[in-house]
Amino acid sequence: MSGLGDTFITIVGIVLAAILMFGFPLMSMSDRTDDIVTMTAQTATTEFVDDVRVTGLLTSDKLAAFDQKLAATGNAYDREMEVKVLDENPGKKTTQANYTKIGENVYYSMYTSQIIDSMDANGGVLALKEGDMFSASVKNTNTTLSQQLKNFFYTVAGNDTYAIAAQHAGYVTANGSGE
Repeated sequence: MSGLGDTFITIVGIVLAAILMFGFPLMSMSDRTDDIVTMTAQTATTEFVDDVRVTGLLTSDKLAAFDQKLAATGNAYDREMEVKVLDENPGKKTTQANYTKIGENVYYSMYTSQIIDSMDANGGVLALKEGDMFSASVKNTNTTLSQQLKNFFYTVAGNDTYAIAAQHAGYVTANGSGE
């Protein structure tokens, strides 16, 4: 009987050794891959937002190029955009043409679907003006290898979690012309 017990312990030892030799290094490598993809997504998001901010134009070509950079990472993303349009208070304190106004400037928001609809209605272009705010964020919608391994080993990640996320926002510094 003790021979059967020794065999079982040997098999368990081999399985544990295999997990330690292959499972954890694979998890570590997949975590590093997620880190690199996160940096890539953050860089693409920052470049996209900064391009829109500096030119004052959001075009379907810029959006397609951004989506293509994200797709090159091998993941699927949920992309959200927001434009806070500066609705300047028309009441002026003086007759001089300056930026001093009575009261505060108010922003109203346009979100992803409204932005896309506005672009479609204007030939694929959304012109922004100086003082508007533009932001974009992305989150992966697929399960990465790192998430799968963590689910297998630890059962820590649920269905609603994401491993890759990026966001960037800023003020528009130029008036875009829709031509």
